[in-house]
Amino acid sequence: MHPAVFLSLPDLRCSLLLLVTWVFTPVTTEITSLDTENIDEILNNADVALVNFYADWCRFSQMLHPIFEEASDVIKEEFPNENQVVFARVDCDQHSDIAQRYRISKYPTLKLFRNGMMMKREYRGQRSVKALADYIRQQKSNPIQEIRDLTEITTLDRSKRNIIGYFEQKDSDNYRVFERVANILHDDCAFLSAFGDVSKPERYSGDNIIYKPPGHSAPDMVYLGAMTNFDVTYNWIQDKCVPLVREITFENGEELTEEGLPFLILFHMKEDTESLEIFQNEVARQLISEKGTINFLHADCDKFRHPLLHIQKTPADCPVIAIDSFRHMYVFGDFKDVLIPGKLKQFVFDLHSGKLHREFHHGPDPTDIAPGEQAQDVASSPPESSFQKLAPSEYRYTLLRDRDEL
Repeated sequence: MHPAVFLSLPDLRCSLLLLVTWVFTPVTTEITSLDTENIDEILNNADVALVNFYADWCRFSQMLHPIFEEASDVIKEEFPNENQVVFARVDCDQHSDIAQRYRISKYPTLKLFRNGMMMKREYRGQRSVKALADYIRQQKSNPIQEIRDLTEITTLDRSKRNIIGYFEQKDSDNYRVFERVANILHDDCAFLSAFGDVSKPERYSGDNIIYKPPGHSAPDMVYLGAMTNFDVTYNWIQDKCVPLVREITFENGEELTEEGLPFLILFHMKEDTESLEIFQNEVARQLISEKGTINFLHADCDKFRHPLLHIQKTPADCPVIAIDSFRHMYVFGDFKDVLIPGKLKQFVFDLHSGKLHREFHHGPDPTDIAPGEQAQDVASSPPESSFQKLAPSEYRYTLLRDRDEL
């Protein structure tokens, strides 16, 4: 028989403290480090992955590390399965090829992936444990509202772009593709679905997807492609959800400026939908070939008073069309001139050719002066860019535009 061992009171207290600490200390999760060998496998197998692209020397990256790790711990408790949610990181100094692949232009950059597909919108919210955890919870929530009665269709918010799927059953390949697309595009469209007997009146030719554009006058559009083909379904819905002319707000301004394309902007009063419709139609008619070289946007005159004042305009002057090249702003003539065939297109061409910048500094080109008319020195200095101020801030990121690392 072994003799009993008695601990002194201080030793007993110390042992109890160690035991309590061991029991109640949360298990911390290891942040997955990505490299060229494992990145595709890990991201492709993750339902949702939040990836921190960082550099060790960047002070903002250093500040984010403990917050990112704690947010990962919080989320791991709620979503314990290995591939439900993955928090990962890429050391961009060590893996510059990965940084180039994902076009990293600032540290830290937080990008969201779904089943290996990078989402268009990166995380730009508050860098706190709560904000990051709430963001992931939102990404894991169901983006599709189920319709229980077709009369609910009559009460839809018609200011939004609505995508409605009618399916015989939820457990089907058709619905799984629809759900996957909704997870990617839920920020751009409202997604709804109906099943079984509820959807039957709308399934006269089988499962189908309907697009209801904003407003009550525009007709519905029916998807005619293969519903099990993700790429075709995604491209069709994306085309409907992401308009040619997007609205710029203070919330998405950083994202839009980081795309690096000049802005062609219509400033209009919020209730002035007629001017917006005219602008949208003329952009589609005259400038569709310029998509990818310039961003077509519209902005609320009241919210964006400062850029208007920058070009010596006020909300009373709206609607106003202008270009912001991120160096200078240039004002289109009278808004009514947008209806003149080719006028808006020439305005954009003059930006690309350098004519707008040249004429502001040196007056009209000689070719624009009528025969016998004497050239006048009307050189001026165009207003500096106003929307450039919405770009990622050096007080929040280490910007790489002036660096040679990437």
